[in-house]
Amino acid sequence: MSTAPQVPDILSPEFAADPYPVYAAMRDREPLIWHEATKSYIISRYEDVERVFKDKKSEFTTANYDWQLEPVHGRTILQLSGREHAVRRALVAPAFRGSELQEKFLPVIERNSRELIDAFRHTGSADIVSDYATRFPVNVIADMLGLDKADHARFHRWYTAVIAFLGNLSGDPEVTAAGERTRVEFAEYMIPVIRERRDNLGDDLLSALCAAEVDGVRMSDEDIKAFCSLLLAAGGETTDKAIAGIVANLLLNPEQLAAVREDRSLIPAAFAETLRHTPPVHMIMRQAATPVEVSGGTIPEGATVTCLIGAANRDERRYRHPERFDIFRDDLTTTSAFSAAADHLAFALGRHFCVGALLAKAEVETGINQLLDAMPDLRLADGFDPVEQGVFTRGPQALPVRFTPAGA
Repeated sequence: MSTAPQVPDILSPEFAADPYPVYAAMRDREPLIWHEATKSYIISRYEDVERVFKDKKSEFTTANYDWQLEPVHGRTILQLSGREHAVRRALVAPAFRGSELQEKFLPVIERNSRELIDAFRHTGSADIVSDYATRFPVNVIADMLGLDKADHARFHRWYTAVIAFLGNLSGDPEVTAAGERTRVEFAEYMIPVIRERRDNLGDDLLSALCAAEVDGVRMSDEDIKAFCSLLLAAGGETTDKAIAGIVANLLLNPEQLAAVREDRSLIPAAFAETLRHTPPVHMIMRQAATPVEVSGGTIPEGATVTCLIGAANRDERRYRHPERFDIFRDDLTTTSAFSAAADHLAFALGRHFCVGALLAKAEVETGINQLLDAMPDLRLADGFDPVEQGVFTRGPQALPVRFTPAGA
């Protein structure tokens, strides 16, 4: 194990500018690094990250979320284990299963996508990030919960502060304070809405959470508030970056864009490959419950482990030509890419596999279909090169495109 890494630090400007060469050096030379600034052990190889996420021997916990998530969300489902976790997941999961999504929420997804695209389809230009990706998933979640979309700017500000808090690896006190304020503000907004909804149940997701009961257990107002906070942040930020990522990847690979344009059944493959190649979330932490042997050494009991998804998803031991974006690769299984049996790591794996994976899939498939319908000759603005930004979460910050206006 390395304690004096010979590769650039994950907090360095060099890493932030382009982490992928650093990831390759880590996988090759330093698969286990003690990182003093974050007080964590960093792992980067696919087999090690996969082992942590699947955790078949109960070697890892999510106790790290007590300090990483609870200050901004309150106590969430991600912090639970055993029967408590199983019951809580059973309470929230039905709304995110395929049948419920298709019947109840797919029209919500389609309508929100169409409304955003209609605002620019006649103009001949748009920024896929600011005009579409950053707005679409938050609008969908607000509609699903039965919240007022007029509060979109507030929701976006809240989840941006939460994501900044989670990615605050350097411990900036202003970022910490802003994240903690968000918890108070969101509770002040959300708790009265939850109480009103309990008295007037509707057919929205918030009503379903208020009414849900498993083995005599129901969610408290605080439980529901914490889940809604988590849903807005996790579902907003990650899907935002996933949509920007898939569009950028296709624009940078015109022959693959042409294939998807002609055969829309390739969209799930393009999304799965985007999740592997440019995942929205680049690192997730766990805590070791026992000493664990991994590539490069031993992680001691009680230690925090930083799992580098962005590195593991490009591990040459797992994928052929991992640096290539290739929607036709045969070492990534599209049919299982949005389930706990996925062979990429972007949604984690095992019992804490992302409960919203099918929602993200529905949003991306709907969005890409509608964008391609509205902009059949979609292309990057002249001279623009999509550049990813971010360390904890990562994606294009802007994506200006040109196209023939509808009706032209």
